[in-house]
Amino acid sequence: MADRKRTFWTKTHWTDQSAMRSYMTEGAHRRAMPRLLEWCDEASVVHWSQDGDTGPDWREAADRMRSEGRPSKVRHPSPQHRNLTYSEPRISGGVAIKPRTIGKGVLRGSARSR
Repeated sequence: MADRKRTFWTKTHWTDQSAMRSYMTEGAHRRAMPRLLEWCDEASVVHWSQDGDTGPDWREAADRMRSEGRPSKVRHPSPQHRNLTYSEPRISGGVAIKPRTIGKGVLRGSARSR
C-alpha cells in the first residue's frame, strides 16, 4: 500500500518458511533489498504464523510490527527507526496495490524512502 511521504507498506502471506525464504532469495525481492540501505530511512519486518487462510488486517499488522517487529538495517535512519515509532499506516486514502497471493502465514514489512 502506498501511503504518504513516500511510505510503502507490504503484507505477504506464505504457506511455509521454505516458500518465504525462496521468495526472499530470488527475483525482484533479492534485487531490491540491498538498495533498502540507501533508499530508506525507516524499514522494519515482523514474522508470525497463524492458522487459516485469512491474513491480518492492516491495523493488526501495524500493531504486531511495533510489538514484535525489528528494524531493518538502513544507512540513514530517522529518529523513529530504532524503536519503531514511525507513523502508522494510513488505512484509508492510501493507494492499494493488487495483492499477489502465495499462501498462508504472514511476513510483513514497511519502508519509507528518504
